Amino acid sequence: MKVKGHLKDLLAFSSLPSNRKKRIAESPATPSGPDPMNRLARRLHPGTQHLVIGSIIEETKTVKTLRLIPDPQNGTGELAYFRAGQYLSLSVEVDGVAITRPYSISSAPFESLGKDGFYEITIKHKENGFLTPYIHDHWQPGTQVLSSDPCGFFYHEALRDKKKITGIAGGSGITPFHSMAREIVHGSLEARILIIYGSTGEDTILFSKEFQELEEKAPDKIKVVHVLSCEEVPIKGCEQGFITADIIRKYADINNSSFFICGPREMYDFMDKELSTFNLPPKRLRREVYGEATGITGYRTFPREAMNKTFQIQVSIGNTTTKVPANAGETILVSLERANLKPPSRCRSGECGFCRTRLVSGEVFVAPKGDGRRAADKKFGYIHACASYPVTDIEIIVV
Repeated sequence: MKVKGHLKDLLAFSSLPSNRKKRIAESPATPSGPDPMNRLARRLHPGTQHLVIGSIIEETKTVKTLRLIPDPQNGTGELAYFRAGQYLSLSVEVDGVAITRPYSISSAPFESLGKDGFYEITIKHKENGFLTPYIHDHWQPGTQVLSSDPCGFFYHEALRDKKKITGIAGGSGITPFHSMAREIVHGSLEARILIIYGSTGEDTILFSKEFQELEEKAPDKIKVVHVLSCEEVPIKGCEQGFITADIIRKYADINNSSFFICGPREMYDFMDKELSTFNLPPKRLRREVYGEATGITGYRTFPREAMNKTFQIQVSIGNTTTKVPANAGETILVSLERANLKPPSRCRSGECGFCRTRLVSGEVFVAPKGDGRRAADKKFGYIHACASYPVTDIEIIVV
């Protein structure tokens, strides 16, 4: 005879030893709503956060730090926790076009906790940029900001990384290292960090005074070496020129360090050559994502016949199917944003897979250094829209 439902549970309970029956009877009732693990997961990964600008700091003539605080009136009562080195993807509407952009968090994780918690992002004005001029000109204290939860993998992991970090930064690429240094001095990150920081001149160095203070607080854990590319070096102890293998070898413990690199794409290409002399295993070399590749048609493998051409994309997104024009030199993601289709995206570098898209027909060129797809996706025709460029008319389904 089959026993079902409550009768089966009752028979099972009656067969338990008396001591287990007692513990079950004395245990607290199951709380209503989601279980504790799901509640924790939702706090750590809310998906969307409603924030507001609390204050703005003018770091240099072209760089601002925005302090973002929760916006409880729109449903965000506390900030999602993060790991030093992660980023936020901001969703912004500019001139009627909805776009997203990732920005590293420059504040420390411990500063995001509690009712007075905050994030800080440090944004450099790009002369020909689409979003940064808008932010610098229009955002002020009180501006509401829609953000993702913290994303990315550019953080120190004790199970994987050495306790010594050698951080190589260029320009505004210093921001994740600023977060790491604050967290190390606070005692929440068990690591030591050497930061080799390249700048064009003294007036472009970010967080100079605070890094000096952090070094003074924890001289055995924090060291910053400035490398200036200007003709005259006004700061005592600075290196001149670019960050080379010789400079790295001079300061870093090569064999006992994990290397983290963050800066413009040009610096990544240069550092690939310099670091190759150390024969580092891949697990000891980490690069922050740097956004969509620029000058993609300059790659040797880019199809010459597609250069400067405009193609058609037939796109299905949600319940909508439409056709939009697409320039071969721009990513599919940018073309969808220009058409105001509001495609999903976060890292814009081919890493996270948030913009994963099915390529039904046609051909695309995938950025050689931005192809973060899984092997199965490559086999079955999926692409990342932020790292793929149309080289024929194509049909896609945004998943």
